[in-house]
Amino acid sequence: MKKLVALTGAGISAESGLATFRGSGGLWEGYKVEEVATPEAWKNNQQLVLEFYNQRRKAALHAKPNPGHKILAELQTDFDVTVITQNVDDLHERAGSTNVVHLHGNLFESRSTLDPSLVYKINGWQLNPGDRCERGSQLRPNIVWFGEMVPMIEVAAKIAATADIFLVVGTSMVVYPAAGLIDYVRDEAKKFVIDPKKPEIIHASNLEFITEKASVGMARLNERLKEILE
Repeated sequence: MKKLVALTGAGISAESGLATFRGSGGLWEGYKVEEVATPEAWKNNQQLVLEFYNQRRKAALHAKPNPGHKILAELQTDFDVTVITQNVDDLHERAGSTNVVHLHGNLFESRSTLDPSLVYKINGWQLNPGDRCERGSQLRPNIVWFGEMVPMIEVAAKIAATADIFLVVGTSMVVYPAAGLIDYVRDEAKKFVIDPKKPEIIHASNLEFITEKASVGMARLNERLKEILE
């Protein structure tokens, strides 16, 4: 069974109604990223950061996987699929994808501010001031904020290197280190980029562009992959 690795970004979640940062004029639901998604923001106003992510979590709970998510999950029938996502929602899992690597964290998890290894599932949508880990420190969203290291990037790079087919779906390919993952893919691997705007910065061998939004592009890709399997 061929190994298919998909790198997904905000574009696939946007079709489920979830706001993107880079597509909204530098504002994310009315906030500058520096106010709600950096270590400095947490230091300056924990309550604002917690409330911001509470609202993102609430929105994600009401969102539903779209055809792009579902087609990607269905590819597991014919391929060994790993999804590497920059998204923090759980729409891939809810669509049925069973092997998902979250590069930038998980909206539905909290972690200790004292010990990053202490991670807890969030039931519902609220994480509040006074919610503490077993060692007594305030819990924060288990999200990789701007300016923080991306702990899963080495794992993701190793996965990308195993791909027979590599997909890029709904990401502008300007956020590093995730944008550099395509550089780890073998030259002979088939590569597809699905995005309404063709990212000019991607230069790789065996590369095919599908200039459509994620749901339409994934349907078109599905037909192309059937040709590859024949």
